Amino acid sequence: MLKKNIVSAVIVVTLFAFGSVAVAKDLVVGVSWSNFQEERWKTDEAAMKGQLEKMGAKYIKADAQASAEKQISDIENLIAKGANALIVLAWDSDAILPAVAKAEAEGIAVVGYDRLIEKESVFYLTFDNKEVGRMQARAVFAAKPEGNYVFIKGAPTDPNAEFLYEGQLEVLDEAIKAGKVKNVAAQGTDGWKPEVAQRNMEQILTAQNNKVDAVVASNDGTAGGVVAALTAQGMEGITPVSGQDGDHAALNRVARGLQTVSVWKDARELGKAAAQIAVELASGKTPTGTIKWSGGAKGVEMDAILLAPVPVTKDNLKAVVEAGWIKKDVLCQGVEGNCP
Repeated sequence: MLKKNIVSAVIVVTLFAFGSVAVAKDLVVGVSWSNFQEERWKTDEAAMKGQLEKMGAKYIKADAQASAEKQISDIENLIAKGANALIVLAWDSDAILPAVAKAEAEGIAVVGYDRLIEKESVFYLTFDNKEVGRMQARAVFAAKPEGNYVFIKGAPTDPNAEFLYEGQLEVLDEAIKAGKVKNVAAQGTDGWKPEVAQRNMEQILTAQNNKVDAVVASNDGTAGGVVAALTAQGMEGITPVSGQDGDHAALNRVARGLQTVSVWKDARELGKAAAQIAVELASGKTPTGTIKWSGGAKGVEMDAILLAPVPVTKDNLKAVVEAGWIKKDVLCQGVEGNCP
């Protein structure tokens, strides 16, 4: 069933992303990246560049290097270089608003990529992040239906961090109210940095005298930091840990029994979709599959497309190999016994 879901998700994305490939000669798409810390952004970029090349559009980019100030400057520079549309992975979704307003004033379409930029004129493209949180919590809860839970959240500047946490709590609310699950700590992770997550987890373990039964970590980077902290205490493979993104290192941890789930968001499809949407917006078209969405903190109604994520556990690891997302030797490195 999970394998079928993966295939279905890819088909849905393909239908809207490639239903009408536009000719985009002379169009310039500028991409402002928050930083390249996470493994997955390089995958996103390759997909964007490939799709834009097929469509005849030019790709230009800037890397904000984890600086809100630099990202504002980057966007201004991309505008100055002739960008007809912008794809923005925001480092700080509120701090970026003046630069977005400048693009809007010049008639340049903006796609908020994977992270919400809550402004009516911005097109929001992401995966369903509340559902990602639900999937994370479901997998951890299935492995440990009671006990002390720790929530390692994402960056406080990233709206996705709260969407994920809200989804996690939705699933666990009944168990928390019944006293079966106790939320002993919920800690944000500056910059989504694994080393920050590891330090936070170490401090939580000390404060709880290692009495932690499960960890709902919000992405694979933070999950890696959590597993490192658990390993130092001999708790690895015993304490369920969630993540997301389908990072190769995380999928290997799933295969080795060190991580319970990585919710896979196929960055290849997201990148291709962003390229298609940017070109269509720059051409004055409404992208196929657009919905009206107002789930942000401010309730701003925006045009959006939300893609379907897929939870990857030991039970369906074979599917990500068959999808060409990861090679079997990478997935199975260090695995004792059978590996998909």
